[in-house]
Order: sequence, then C-alpha cells, then structure tokens
Amino acid sequence: MHPHDQTIYALSSGRLPSAIAIVRLSGSRAGAALQMLVGKLPTPRLATRALLRDPRGEPIDDAVVLWFPGPASATGEDVAELHVHGGRAVLATLFAMLSSYADLRPAEPGEFTRRAFENGKLDLTEAEGLDDLIHADTDRQRRQALHQLKGLLGDKARDWRRQIIEASALIEAGIDFADEGDVPEELMAPAIDRIKILLSEIETALALQGRGERLRDGLTVVIAGPPNAGKSTLMNQLARREVAIVSPHAGTTRDVIEVQLDLDGYPVTVIDTAGIRDTDDPVEQEGVRRARARAADADLVLWLSEGKSSGADHRGDAPVWVIRNKIDLGGEESSESANPVFRISAKQGDGIAELIDALVSFARSFFGTNETGLITRERQRKLLQETAVALRRSLEAVKLGEELAAEELRVAAFALGKLLGRVDVEDLLDVIFREFCIGK
Repeated sequence: MHPHDQTIYALSSGRLPSAIAIVRLSGSRAGAALQMLVGKLPTPRLATRALLRDPRGEPIDDAVVLWFPGPASATGEDVAELHVHGGRAVLATLFAMLSSYADLRPAEPGEFTRRAFENGKLDLTEAEGLDDLIHADTDRQRRQALHQLKGLLGDKARDWRRQIIEASALIEAGIDFADEGDVPEELMAPAIDRIKILLSEIETALALQGRGERLRDGLTVVIAGPPNAGKSTLMNQLARREVAIVSPHAGTTRDVIEVQLDLDGYPVTVIDTAGIRDTDDPVEQEGVRRARARAADADLVLWLSEGKSSGADHRGDAPVWVIRNKIDLGGEESSESANPVFRISAKQGDGIAELIDALVSFARSFFGTNETGLITRERQRKLLQETAVALRRSLEAVKLGEELAAEELRVAAFALGKLLGRVDVEDLLDVIFREFCIGK
C-alpha cells in the first residue's frame, strides 16, 4: 500500500509515565484495529469503557475508547482513540500489538495534521496556527495562534482569492466581447475598482511591520557590560531563580546563557553574556566575541555598569538602556548618558520592579497592541508580497492590454493558492509538517 493509504498510530499525549496516555489511530484500518482490541466497535463519538485484549485473549489494559468514523473526524479519515494508563509497559505492549496488524505503522511527525490538511479539514495557514498553538509559551502567543487556527488569515485569503478570480473573469469577459462596443469598458471599470480595494487591504496587512511574526518569535534582550558588573545577578532577578552562576571573581560567565520569560504575556528571551573587556585568555576572548555578536543581534541591550561608569561599549543598532547597578554601595555616579538610565541593586532587588515595568512597556510597543495580526510567518509575508506585486502589475497592464492584466491576476490568485496550500506546495509540505511533534 502507498504510505498515505496505510493506517497510522502514535502516542498523542505527553511524556511517559503519566496518569493517562492517549493513542490515536487514523486510516482505513483504524476500525478493524479497534475491533480486534475491544471485540466490537463502540458507538461513534461516545466515550466507552473497554478492556483491551491481545489475540490470545490476555488483557492489556482497562481503557476508555472513542470511535470517529470518517469523514466526520479530525483527519477526515476513520479515527480511533485509546485512553490508557500511561505506564511504559502498557504502551509498549499496545504498540507491539498495533504494529503486528496488517497495514498499520507508526505515524511520522505531523502526519495526522497533514492528513487533515490533505482531506480539506484545514488549510495551510490553519495548520501553521496549530503548530504555533502547540509551541506557544505565553498567553498572547496562544491567542494569536488560536486566531490563525480559527482561520483569521485563511478566511481572508480565500475571500481575496475569490475576488481576484471574479475580477479576472470580468476582464476576460471584456476580452470575449471586445467587438461589442462599450461592453468591455463596462466590465473593466468594476474590475479595476475591485483590484484597487484588494491591493489596499493586502498592503495594509503587510504594513504592520511583522508584529505577528515578532510575537511568534519573541523579544530578545541581552544583558551586556564589563566583568563583575552584576549581569548574572540581574539575570537571576529577572528569571526569579538561579540560572546563572554568581561569583565575585571577574570573568565567571564565559558563554551565553539564555532564559525564556513571560512578561505580561509577551515572550522575552533574556541572554546573559560574558563580561566585555580586553583579555589575553583565549577562552574569555571567545566569550567576549560571542557577547558582542549576541548584543548586535538583540532587540534591546541592557548595558550593566557600576555607578561611576558612563556610556555603553555597544556596537549595533539595537536600543541600549544603561543599568547602573550596586546603588546600595553608594559611590559617585555619572549623570552623562545619551541612553535611558535605570538605577538598581541587582543583589538587593532595588529598582528591579521598575525595570521590569519598563521592559513590559517596551515589549508592548515592540509587538504592538494588535494581537490579531494576519501575518505570523515569513512564508505568509512573502506570498502576500507576491500577490500585491502582481496586483500592482495588473493595474499597470490595463493600459497595455486586457490580456496582460488578466495574466497578472492569475499570478496573484496562484500566490494566494500557495498561501492556503492548495497549489504547487508538495515540497513545502514536507518542511512544514516535519516540524510537528509525532502524534499531531
């Protein structure tokens, strides 16, 4: 049988051991496999308690089973779910039984979702939203991913594509009735108006500066500065746990340390780096090089220094905040700085709350207040840009001939078809779905 015609199975719940483990099957043999394990098919879409048995009649586990005949299922195929106790021995025995059945095989990463896509249960933007939802770390990421899963971009793209096809039909009708006097002009005018409106809508979506993409990827904040300035202590304060080694000896941090934070629902990666200074130690030199490289790629740099220091030794375009640490020790403080300045004691916690509030405000401005951005991936942005370019060319081509305008509209409709995953995307599907976890 072709791999797509085979029935697949996988653990669809979390890591073992667990209280309950969910095993999902999808394909034409799902019902037969369920019947062999249970003895009969349960009532569709009704959770049923059943004793799972092997072919010799030996019990495997006391389970809850569900049966979803296709096409009214998550994948559009026959689907069975086995809710068993989440012990490793239980799953090992169950998987050994499933693998012994003809035309059953373990699922590959993302194969359940890919089958749902191929059977028209969701489009490619919704599949990407599902992947984002699985990997969402913060509430704002979750809400954005859920909007995509519910068809925020997909529904809009389908509507845009429908209108492009309708405008193209008007133009082509004008070509067909070219000998009928004023008929082509009557058809061209509404087509051009529709194209202009569509182009404006797509350009508006593209003009939101990738906020959806940024929220998906998160904000990167790098803590930099000279050795022994308290960078690791500040890192621990922001993380509210000890993630970095704190030592009074300069040069303790020699590599990059990262921690993921949720600041008011905004995803933030905070990076602690090696102290920046001139050194003859080759290991420390590499740490300094990495520190400068990460700071150069950051969205925000927190330059940590003691009170007497002024300025920041940073080479990059990211905004820099000067963090004057160890205010609890007193000392003379320089007031000269072209960057925002915060006074803290990383050791005592003084000023940390104010710094976190400022980081939240920065994140709010960085991501924007609109959590329902249409575009969440570079792939989506590029295809919408292709669509917009084709629409602009179609408006310009009207003066040169209706045939050229109609061809550009076909290019625009094709780009939106690729966005939805309905045309010429086979290679792309392999890339997207292999990033999913097995069992999804």
